[in-house]
Amino acid sequence: MRSLDEMLGSLPWAHDLPAAELERIKSGIVVRSIAAGAYVCRRGETVEHWMGVVEGLVKITCDGICGKTTTFTGVASGGWFGEGSLLKNEPRRYDVIALRESRIAFMNRAVFQSLLDHSIAFNRFLIVQLNERLGQFIGLMEHERLLDIEARLARGLASLFNPVLYPGVGARLQISQEELGFLAGISRQRVNRALRTLAEAGLLRADYGSVTVLDLAGLRSYGS
Repeated sequence: MRSLDEMLGSLPWAHDLPAAELERIKSGIVVRSIAAGAYVCRRGETVEHWMGVVEGLVKITCDGICGKTTTFTGVASGGWFGEGSLLKNEPRRYDVIALRESRIAFMNRAVFQSLLDHSIAFNRFLIVQLNERLGQFIGLMEHERLLDIEARLARGLASLFNPVLYPGVGARLQISQEELGFLAGISRQRVNRALRTLAEAGLLRADYGSVTVLDLAGLRSYGS
């Protein structure tokens, strides 16, 4: 089981903190277990925490006014989310749902603001994170409108292997075909066919409950 210390150890801004300051930061973080299918947080809530996935997998989603549910992205172990709502100090605009049993770190607003006010490394981290996430969302919009299912799955899967957003993710991700279907908005059977196509192209290896990426650049550009 991955610990909060291991998660913080993968973050460059945490390396710059004196030991006493790091302990103060940790005292402002609570780790909670969230059951599969349960809400991590809900749209419209007052935002009081920055959140990170210590272990597990969640999806960021929103129900539109027409009744259609849109999944923006998945967040895998090591990823943080929610900084935009904290910075803008507005109600949350999306739901976050655990796709499997997950352990989530909740950093309170006071600690987040203290890091924002005093840590250059933390500010640099946030700028890079926001830029990566913006690029990811622009890409996802392109996928939805222009690409076929195989290409959408390829690029959506590649986004989960982003080393900036998910430090230390490696080449292999524990994820089921059902979870991939929830993220891509397609059936498990369609995911299975798309994975076979991508495997035949030499881009990945799909095993039971996991995907190993063999060509990340190829996944990111598939369908171009």
